[in-house]
Amino acid sequence: MTSEEIREAVRNILADIAPDEDLSDLKEDVAFRDQLELDSMDFLDIVMELRKRYRVQIPEEDYLELASMQSTVAYLEPIMKDM
Repeated sequence: MTSEEIREAVRNILADIAPDEDLSDLKEDVAFRDQLELDSMDFLDIVMELRKRYRVQIPEEDYLELASMQSTVAYLEPIMKDM
C-alpha cells in the first residue's frame, strides 16, 4: 500500500469508530486523541481494525506510534508496502 492508501484506510477506520466526527480537517501531525473525541477503547478499536482488515500485527509497545496520521503512516508504510 502507498502512504495515501494507508491514510485512506485509517480515515475509513476512524469514520467507523467515530461516525459523528468531521475528518475533513484532520491534521497530519496532531494526535488523533487531541483532534477527535476518542477514548482509550476507541484507540484500541483502531488497532484491532487494522489487525482485522489488513492482518497487521502491532505490538502493544508500538501503540504510541499510531498517535497521529503522520506517525501512523510512517509506522505502517514499511509493514504494508507489499499489500
